Formats: sequence, C-alpha cells, structure tokens
Amino acid sequence: MVAMVSNGTSPVGAFAPVLTAMSTMRDGQREQKKAAHAFLESFQKSVEAWQVTIGILQSNADAEAKLFAATTLRGKITYDVSQIPIEALPSLRDQVLELLKTFATGPRPIRVQLCVCLAILAIQMTGWKDVVPAVVSALGNNPDSHACILDFLKVLPEEVTEGRKINLTEAELQARTQELLGDNATVVVQILISYAQSSDTAATNPQLLEVITSWLREVPVADVVNSPLLSVVLNALDNDRSFDAATDCLCAIFKETRDVDDNLSTIQILLPRVIALQPRIAQAQTQEDTEVFKGITRIFAEAGEAWVVLIARDPGIFRPLVEAVLECAARDMDRDSIALTFIFWYELKLYLVLERYIEARMQYMDVYSKLVDVMLKELEFPSADGPNPLDLFDGDREAEEKFREFRHHMGDVLKDCCEIMGVTECLSKVLDRIKAWMSSYAAMATHESVPHWQQLEAPLFSMRALGRMVDKDEDIILPQIMPLIIQIPHHEKLRFATIMVLGRYTEWTSNHPELLESQFTYIVSSFETDSKEIVRAAAMAMKYFCTDCKHHLGGQVVQLQHFYNQTLDKLPLASQEELTEGVASVVAVQPPGQIFDLLKLYCDPLMARLMALANQASDDEGKLAVADHLQLITLFIQNVKPYVEPGQENPAVRYCQEIFPILSTILDTYITFTPICERICRNWRHMVISYRTAIAPILPAMATKLASGFATSRQGCFLWATSAVLREFSEDREHVDDQTTEAIYTFFEAQSTNMLRIMNDLLPQETPDVIEDFYRLLVDALLYYPHKLVHSQLFTPIFQAGVSALALEQRDPLIAVLHYIRDVIGYGGENPPSSTNAANPPEIQSVVQQLILSQGEELVKQILAGMMITFPDDCFSDGSGALLGLFELMPEATAAWVDKTVRMLPAGTVSEAEIDRLMAGIRSRLVEGREGVRKVRSLLQDFTNNYRRRYVAPRDGLGRLEPERFRFSS
Repeated sequence: MVAMVSNGTSPVGAFAPVLTAMSTMRDGQREQKKAAHAFLESFQKSVEAWQVTIGILQSNADAEAKLFAATTLRGKITYDVSQIPIEALPSLRDQVLELLKTFATGPRPIRVQLCVCLAILAIQMTGWKDVVPAVVSALGNNPDSHACILDFLKVLPEEVTEGRKINLTEAELQARTQELLGDNATVVVQILISYAQSSDTAATNPQLLEVITSWLREVPVADVVNSPLLSVVLNALDNDRSFDAATDCLCAIFKETRDVDDNLSTIQILLPRVIALQPRIAQAQTQEDTEVFKGITRIFAEAGEAWVVLIARDPGIFRPLVEAVLECAARDMDRDSIALTFIFWYELKLYLVLERYIEARMQYMDVYSKLVDVMLKELEFPSADGPNPLDLFDGDREAEEKFREFRHHMGDVLKDCCEIMGVTECLSKVLDRIKAWMSSYAAMATHESVPHWQQLEAPLFSMRALGRMVDKDEDIILPQIMPLIIQIPHHEKLRFATIMVLGRYTEWTSNHPELLESQFTYIVSSFETDSKEIVRAAAMAMKYFCTDCKHHLGGQVVQLQHFYNQTLDKLPLASQEELTEGVASVVAVQPPGQIFDLLKLYCDPLMARLMALANQASDDEGKLAVADHLQLITLFIQNVKPYVEPGQENPAVRYCQEIFPILSTILDTYITFTPICERICRNWRHMVISYRTAIAPILPAMATKLASGFATSRQGCFLWATSAVLREFSEDREHVDDQTTEAIYTFFEAQSTNMLRIMNDLLPQETPDVIEDFYRLLVDALLYYPHKLVHSQLFTPIFQAGVSALALEQRDPLIAVLHYIRDVIGYGGENPPSSTNAANPPEIQSVVQQLILSQGEELVKQILAGMMITFPDDCFSDGSGALLGLFELMPEATAAWVDKTVRMLPAGTVSEAEIDRLMAGIRSRLVEGREGVRKVRSLLQDFTNNYRRRYVAPRDGLGRLEPERFRFSS
C-alpha cells in the first residue's frame, strides 16, 4: 500500500498528473483551473495519494510541489490512516523519518509539515512507545539535524492537543497523551537544556524558545523556572533575533502560574526577575524601539494578569509590578502598546472593588489617579499638520477609525478607574482640565480658530465615557460642569463632543430640570450648523432628551411639533428616525384624551409627505424613499401606546383606522416592490404588538390584505406580520372570543396553504427567506394553536415540506425549520413547548408519534446529511437536538433509522467496523435511560464531525469542497 517509490531525476508517470494539475492551477485558464482544482481535491482523498505524495517528495520536483505533497500527506495521516493496513504503519513511519532526514536542512515549511506528519502518526500508532527517543536517535546528533528535532518537539504537543481530529476514543487519546507528553516531559527538558548550553547561538535560537513554549502545558512550570531554561529565556530578551520568541515564552510561563496558590514558590522566583526588566521600558522609549517597547509592555501586563489576585492580596510586594505597567502606559506616546495593559487594569479593578480588598484599594488609589491622567492625555486628538485643520489624519481614514475605536477602549479603562476612585474624584479631574483650558486659552479663541482645542475635547470625551457611572443624583461636580460646557467656543469637534455629553447625561438632566432649557436650546440650535456630523449628533441627543425628559416637555409638545416639522426634511434618514423616536416619546406620555389630536398633529404631515412620495415614485430610488418614510409612521405606532380600559376605544387605534386605507392603497400599488411591502407589514405588525386586542376593529381588513398580499407577492414579510396576529389572538388570550380565534386560525391556514403551493412549485433554494418566515410562523402556530394544527389536514404536508427544506445550506432558514421540527417532536411526548401549563393530551401525542413513524427515516437521513455535509456550523446543535428528541421519543426506531442512513454513505468513506462501533455505542447507551440518550447525542456529534473533517471539509492547500459530491446514495 505504501511502497517506497524509487528516486528519479524527473517526474514519473504516477505523479505527473498531479504536477500538471498544480501547474494548471498557477497558469491555466479559468475553466482549466476549475478542473485542476477538482482533480486535486479528489486526489487528496484518494488511496493513490499515499504513494504519489511520497514519490513527489523523493523526486526532483520543485519546492512548491513538494510542499503540496507534504501537506497532502499530513491530511492523509490525519484522516485516512484506515486506508493503510495496520502492519504497514511501521513502514510508513520509517519512510517519513527518511524524508525528514532528507529535508532536515530545509526548506523549513516542508520540514515542518513532515514533522507534523510524524507527530500525527505517532499519536495513532499506539504500539510505538519510545517516540521521542526514537526520533531524536534517528535524526542523529549532527548540528544539521538540530533544527529538525526542535521542529518535531514543537509540533508534537500541539498535535496531541488537536487530537480530536484523529479517530481515537477519548480514553485512547488520554492514554496516548500521557505516553507521548507526560512520560517524556523530563526527557524533553534535558534535551532542551543540553541544546541551549551547546553554544551561544543555540541559546538565542527562536526555535528553542518556541519548543519551550509548546511544552509548557505538559512540563510542570516549576521544572522550567527552576532550571537553566529560565535564564535562557530572560537572556534571549537581549537579542533582537530571539526577543519576540522569548516574549512569547515568558508570557506562556506566566499563564501557567495563574493558579497562584499552587505556584507561589515559582512566582517568588519570577517576580524579581520580571521587575528587574523595568529599566528596559525607558530604554526602549529613548531608543524609539516600538517593537521592544511593545514586548516589554506585554511582559509586565501579562504578568500582572496572571498574578492579579496576589497583587490585590499583597500590595506591599507586588506594587512595583503595577507601577511598571503604569509606566508602560505613561511612556507609550504612539498608542501602539498601551492597549496591552487594558485587560490588566480591568481584572485588577474586579478584585479591588470587593470589600475584602478595601485596604489594597486604598493603596492603589494613587496609581489609578495617575492612570486617569494618562488616559486624559492619550485621548487627545493629534495636532493637524496638513493644510486642512480638521483633517487630523492626513486623509488616512483607516488610522482615524483605529483611533476612534481606541478611544472607546480607553473610555472603558476610565470607567475602571472611576469604580476605584469614585465618581467625584474622576469628574474633578475632568473639571480641572476644562477650567485649566478656559483660563489659558478661552480668551484667545475666535470663531475661526480655537487654540489647543484637543486639550478641551479630551475631557469632554471622557465625560461621555463616564456617563454610565454617574448617578442622576450627583450634585457636586456636574452642576459646575454643565453650565460651563455650553459656553465652550464654537469648533466642530468641540460642539460635537459637547452634544454627545449632553445626550449622555439626559437622565441626570431630567433630575435637574433647572438646567434643561439651556441644554435643550443648545441642542436645537445645533441643527442650524453646516456640519453633518453635528446634525447627526444633535438628532441622537434630541432622541435621548425627549425620551428621558419627556415628562418635562409636555408643555412644549405643540412647539416641538413645529420644530420637528421644520427640521425633518433637512436630516439624513437615520437622524430622521432618531428625532421621530424622540418626539414620539413626548407624545406618548400625554393624557389619553389628547393622543388622537396629537397623532394627527404629528403624523398627518408625515402621511401627506408619504402620499406625495408615493404619487411621484417612478423608479427604485423614489420607491425606496416611500419605504423609508413609512418607517417614521411606524415609530409613532411603536412608541405611542396609551392605556385605556378594556372595551373602550383606543385613540391610537382610531388614528390607525384613518391611515389604514392609505397604507393599503400604497401596498396594492407597490405589491411587487419588496421594501415597501416589508415596511407596511412591519407597520401593521407593530399595530398588533402595540395595541394588542384593541386593534380588533382593523383586524378583518388587515387579515384580508395580509392573505392577498402573500398570495400575490410570495414575500415572507406577510407571514412575519401574520405571526404577530396569531400570537395576539391565540386560544389562551383574555378578551378574545372564540369566533375571532377561529377566524384567525382560518386566516393562518389560508397562508399555510398558499405557502405549500409555493414550496411545491419551487425548490427550497429558490425561496429560503420565505421558508424561514413560514417556519417561524409555524413555531408560533404550534405554540398557541397546538390542538388545531396537529389535527389539521395541513399538519403532515407542512412537516414533509420542512424535512425537504433541510436540504438548504443557509443558516437562518435551517434554524427556523429545525426549531419547528424540534417542537413537533416535543408534542409527541408529555412535555411539549406550550404557551400553557396544561398537560399534552394523549390524542395529540398519538398523532405526532404516527407522523414521526411515517417520516422519521427521511428526517434522520436529512439531519445526518446536514450535520455531516451541508449544515453551516451554527445549525449543528439544533440538528443534534432534533436527533436527541427522536431518541427520547422513539429510541429503537431512531437507532434503526440512523443505522440504515450511515450504511448508505459513499463506499470507502466509512468502514463497516466504524459503523458497527457507532451503533454498538448507541445501543449500549440507550439502555441507560435519559442520561444515556444524551450520551448518544455526543456520539453522533463526534461521528458527524469526524466525517465532515475527513471527507467534506477542504484539506489544506485547496479551496472549499463541493458538498454535492458527497450526497447519500439512494
């Protein structure tokens, strides 16, 4: 099977097609590349690939071909060892060792792949007990072989950790892990010490440090720290060649000491050695060596993260480490490294806020105070050097976006500081910065120029970041700051920052209404500026002002409409929606007797605009404008929900009755334009959600329009709106009579009948979105109308259509169908997903069980096909959950369906022995009861995951595999 292929001077016939295909992938035409790709995909999983890859590696083919061959061989050893007779495995091992000798001096990518091959083979050859000594001995003590030995030692623990890819049981893998790693830990440490001491060059070899890092999970960390290897790692920090690898290694050592109480003696050795690195911080800054500075910062920060509980427990000893992290943050002028400290500050904060660490909190208070000063400085925008004073990044939008994101992370650190220091102390620093700028530069500011505005904008941003931390009853600092900031000189960045602060503190302002008018005036006046950014900020702030201060704005509700009507058309769509949401919040809290008139005052102009847009819409752009404007009406419906006693007319519903015919006419006119249909369905859906059963006067007309709209357009939004009606007028709702309930269910069945016709006419792949909406609707129907649906003539065809839809390969529709199927299976038992606590009647259970018996085989086949081949990753848990439900309901029948299904897999992919082992495992666990059934779920997940990795997922070096090739044979 894996016979040696003779060395040659030119490619022999056995592997010439592979080399030709690779050449075509590089230089061929599109169709030729596609064919070559398909050939290589098939080749990688074929039996012939064993001989061919080894032959290529022994030939004089180019390095790219040999790398492909080595990568393919790795895939073969990982997934296809079952293609090799057990007695031939030693021969394969010997061939790989010979290849390693050949490539001992490189190229390194090929050598590493071969090392991985040998490591994976070693995991599976459970009879091979002396792996590490045998490999080291086989490669010899020649210096040319050292790199190869180090590569093998590095990849061995990594591949053992990834052993889930390999077809071994958990027990076999655990035993092999101990044999390969645990039993060799001491030997490996001695090998590494010997190598490190062999020469100065060896001691700074990054490969050595990478091997130490790789073995740290297997070797007790104390064995490394108490050996000469610790000095090797620390000394390697002084060498540019080994600095990065040494940093990685040292940080890995820290991670292994996170269980601090188990590693106190080790930490006691490490701490002074780490603190001794502190002078490197200033040295790296002085030399402007950003990479070294970043590495040193990472060392201190990750040491702090690992030992954070000791830092809180014993500040007297560990404070120097905290000060070193602070120094790293303070000296990072380029903002390249400071982010590495953020996790540390957060984790330390989590301890210091606890009552038991109150003393440590007091001792670190000054550190966090200095950290606030650092953050306030780092938050400053850069100075403008170019011709445009507002283009602070010289047109580099990526750098600007990175800085903006970075600021928000710094804002999180400020919140951490605030939790330690208290709100008053943090805001005092902000106030001091604002006053300092005012006293130094306010008199020099003009409308055209504001000197050093960055020093004022940064504390404003920090105020915004701290907003969530400040209680609405704060009465010390904010009453001083708020009147101050609305007097800040005009500058686009400063005004934007001020608006964002005012919008962030609206709950506080609601509690201090004496400051509301001046802030509100400042926001309203901002809509008159030419800056789009300021206008967008003002719209957002207005939304929060109206939402949080709505009870203070009732007296201005009519004047507010005038401002709204005059301003709306000047705003971009997102800002229109924010402003609309805000003013709707004010309308919503007015007395119910005023609601109808206020809705007419605010919404009639919107409806007039809507009709004008609808009459003028002649192209897609015009139609989209109609759809966007519809959303503004919906926002009023979502927010204005007056309370009225049952049986009384709802004034909001009265207004909905006025606009419903207009919306219906627009729907009829643009029934083929999806965005308008979706927005009108959204509007009607929120009418039902907001006004619930009070919407009954509109319900007949709405149901008619939803049914005819779906029949005409075949768009899922009509089903989406139907689900809201179904939920609100369900069997178990109060104030809903039987006649209405029956009418609603009849309406649902009409929608379902239309959907089944669609699914009969079209493939699932042609209507994925509609299928998603339909089965989400069915989840609601089953929840609220289980008795009617289960006994319906549509029950079986709907279920059959759902099983067919499992052939889809798109996440959302698949999840909707699988949720529906899981719920149906649930109704076959005593505890279904129900909207009531009533017991599931035996007659319902019987109908569902009969359905499962008739459809179960096809269902299992589709689910297993999906889990092995076609399902996106997010669908696995729901697929296995459906199988779990089947096993709980009908264990023996489901086991038989699984057995029959897996035996239909393509020949050569899964052996009879593997199938027999799977089924034996399933049947042995079924006798264990409910807990055993859950273990069956795990067995099937492991089986399907393994199949997917071996036969469906692409092997390294090529693109995605076409799943159609692995459909079940009939």
